[in-house]
This record gives sequence, C-alpha cells and structure tokens, in this order.
Amino acid sequence: MDKLLYINGSWTGENLDKVEVKNPATGELVGTVPNAGKKETREAIAAAYDAFPTWSKLTAYERAGYLEKLYDLMIESADEMGELMTREMGKPLGEAIGEVKYAADFIKWFAEEGKRVYGRTIPSHVDNKRMLVTKQPVGVVGAITPWNFPAAMITRKLGPALASGCTFIVKPPNETPLTAIMLVELCEKAGIPKGVVNLVTGEASEIGEEMLTNPHVSKITFTGSTEVGKLLLKQGADQVKKMSMELGGHAPIIVLDDADIDKAVNGALLSKFRNGGQTCICGNRIYVQEGIHDEFVEKFVAEASKLKVGNGLEEGIDIGPVISKKGYEKIDRHVQNAIKQGADCVLGGQGKVEGDTYFYNPTILTGVQPGMIIMNEETFGPVAPIQKVKTIEEAVKYANQTHYGLAAYVFTENYKKGIEVAESLQYGIVGWNDGVPSAPQSPFGGMKQSGLGREGGSEGIEEYLETKYIAVGL
Repeated sequence: MDKLLYINGSWTGENLDKVEVKNPATGELVGTVPNAGKKETREAIAAAYDAFPTWSKLTAYERAGYLEKLYDLMIESADEMGELMTREMGKPLGEAIGEVKYAADFIKWFAEEGKRVYGRTIPSHVDNKRMLVTKQPVGVVGAITPWNFPAAMITRKLGPALASGCTFIVKPPNETPLTAIMLVELCEKAGIPKGVVNLVTGEASEIGEEMLTNPHVSKITFTGSTEVGKLLLKQGADQVKKMSMELGGHAPIIVLDDADIDKAVNGALLSKFRNGGQTCICGNRIYVQEGIHDEFVEKFVAEASKLKVGNGLEEGIDIGPVISKKGYEKIDRHVQNAIKQGADCVLGGQGKVEGDTYFYNPTILTGVQPGMIIMNEETFGPVAPIQKVKTIEEAVKYANQTHYGLAAYVFTENYKKGIEVAESLQYGIVGWNDGVPSAPQSPFGGMKQSGLGREGGSEGIEEYLETKYIAVGL
C-alpha cells in the first residue's frame, strides 16, 4: 500500500524517499508514504492560501453540505478504516471502528456548529454610530496530529476549521499516516474543493518549521507532548500565530469511601486500559480512600486480569501492542522503579518482546508512594498504580501536585463531595462517575502545562475564528 501526498487536489510525491509504516503487533510492512519536507509543505500552504478566499466566502450551509457528505462516507467506511487503523496503530479492531465513528461525529457536529457562528450588535453611546461585532475565519490552518487516535485527532481539528471557513494542511505522524490519508481520500470523494484540504507526510521537523515560519499560515493546532508543544509555541511566537495546544496529561482517579465500588472499578478500567493506556486522558494514578481500598483493589484486579493482550485484529483482544520500543521501555522503567521502591505488583508487571513488537500485560501496583516516578510522569501504558489515602483533602492535594491539568476523575455517590472535589481539581476535564468523558459536543482541553484552547463543543469552533468589531458612523 504505497500512498502519496495530497496537495491542491492532486496526489503527488512519487519521486520522494519513502517512510515505511509497520504493524506494531507483527512487524509486517503495512505501507509506505513519501518523506516530504519544506518544499512540499510550502506548496501545500500555497494551495491552502489560494483556496481560502473562495472557501471562506461560501455560506455556512454550503460548507456544511460538504461536511455532511464526508460524515456519511466515514460511516460507510468505518469497518475498512478501522481495520487499517488497527494494522498501523495496533488498537483492538472494535476500538478502532468505534474511533472512526467518534471521529465522524466531530464532522457532523461542526457541520451544524458552523451555522451558529453568531455576531452581535452593541448599543451605541451616541445616536450617529452603530457598533457591530462579527466573526470570521482565521485563514490557513496547519495541523500536527499524534499516532494514538489517528482519525479523531484530525477530525476534531478539520471539522471546525472547514466549518468556520478556514483551509487546512495536516501533518500526521509517521507511525500512523495511512488512516489520515484514507480520511483525505474521503474528503476528495466528498467533493471538497482543491486546496481546501491538504496532507503532507515525512520529516516532522522540516514540515513543522515551515508551518510555523510561513506567513501564510495563520494558525497552528497541535496534539502531542508538552515538550514539543513548548517548542512550537516558541517558534510560533515570532509571527504571533494563533495557537491551539492539546498537550500531555497525568490524570488522577480519586475513589472515595462512599463510591459505588462496581461503578468505580468499571470506570477506572475503561479510563486506564482503553487503547492500552496510550491516551492523554487515561487514568495514570489512582488514589483510593482507605475505607474501601482493599475491596476496590480486589475487584479491580479481578476485572483487569480478564483483559487479553495481543494482535488487535484477533478476536477477543482488549489490549494491543505498545507503539514502539521507546514506549515499552518507559512503561517497564516506571513499573520496575515502583517495585524497587517497595510497591507491590498484584497483577502483571512484565511484557513480551518479539523482534520489533512490544506488548505489556495489564499491571496493577499497590502500596505506591508519592515520590515514585510513576506518580510523577505520564506512563502511557496499561499500568495502574494505586495509592491509599485517608482523606478527601489528601487525595485532592496529591491529584493537583503536577504541572499537568488535562483530565481527572472522581468516584463518589455523594453530591456535595462530588461538586467540591470536581471544583477543587485543577483540570480542564473532570469525569465524575464517568471513565470516558469525551464527546464531540463537549469542550476538550487542559489547564496548566496541558495546553491552550479547547477542541469540541461550541468552544471548539471559536479557536478558528477572529472577532472583528466594526464601528459605523451614520
């Protein structure tokens, strides 16, 4: 499966060197993509810049029509795209198909949300003046997306960008570019005009630098690590580009004494082990109040022990491969550091390496202490460290002791406690008795060093709009 770049409505890049895309579960070659750089990115930006005046002048209803066609095509192709996603990324097939449908929902949501970009009039202080506020698209958008959600992390940028009237260039990760390319193929099939959507694959540093330094790019939207996000912010500052950053997380799960234990176990299981723990909002550390600690651990271990690890294309698999050797080594380092410092491994604690494939078994650690690496760094794997706490105040204190602030979770059946904890947590997203809080109609984003701006919801489209004030003298 040899794929190409998509620039100005044409598939190109045949003569460029190739980047190999391999199945992380088997090591087999899935396909190749061109190794593009600054030149090709510049061409994509020029195409998007030229397409912007026409696309932005279409009515919101006309742009919505294209997005509705794209949504329908994504739903029709969900099984095919899901299988491709599993082959290049590794997540279980059911999860992959579910992601495609979730990704499509962003397209449908923003097709409608584009019709609700409202301005306003301001009462004037003098009778010979009228004061108007309007919204207009920012211009050309450069998007850089991660490997862990190859479809959804694109559509929650693509949807609001196109709905608001912006044009778009996406740089998908080299680990999972094929899903992105299939998505762009569907954009072409939906009839989206040439230049409106463009795709470049290859050298991240060169492509990113061109996006950040080219004056025709008005906005950068990035999902990835905090470290890379900081570098992009510094580069973008020279031109004061509009920036959206969805960065790293270190999500705490708090389980209080009055929690419904079965609900808490199920919610923690979904949060922690979905996508093999390779999500930015997955529970990374669990604080359980001492009154129910032992019962929670017993039930949590029992449920987690049922999870099967393997090739995501096989039936009954719950956890696929770790994406890379580097990711596997980080997971194991966190686990072994905790055990060495006195944590008890009550489930798992090891992985399996075969050639260039890496798997890690669902792992649960108890007796974890605040100073351990695993309680201070994002693990990005199927490992759940559990720390016993005495009070609500102690749990909240530990939960907030981080530079990150993307997502947090609390399980309690007490309304007063739930409200107080949710308001005290310094996080952009809080799941209260809910291990999977994300939805297209809700704002997604973090506080502190977990990012800038929001994706999804009515807030999501605002990131792609400029506010213009017009004073009219009569």
